Amino acid sequence: MMKSSLQLDAKGLSCPMPIVKTKKAIDTLKSGEVLEVQVTDKGALADIPAWAKAGGHIILDQAEEAGIITFFIQKA
Repeated sequence: MMKSSLQLDAKGLSCPMPIVKTKKAIDTLKSGEVLEVQVTDKGALADIPAWAKAGGHIILDQAEEAGIITFFIQKA
């Protein structure tokens, strides 16, 4: 399992809330730190990588288990 600087539980939220909460959380991190985000909204499979790319952030890892999608995002 990867190490993260901050964990965000966005399970049960639907679009656009996972992105809104992810942005607020990553804004609190320093460049290079890693945010772990857990979501259940399938739309996040496309939305979060697109948002991260637009902001210059890097998806280090992404996994799905038991309906929970976990992203590890490194802040640009």
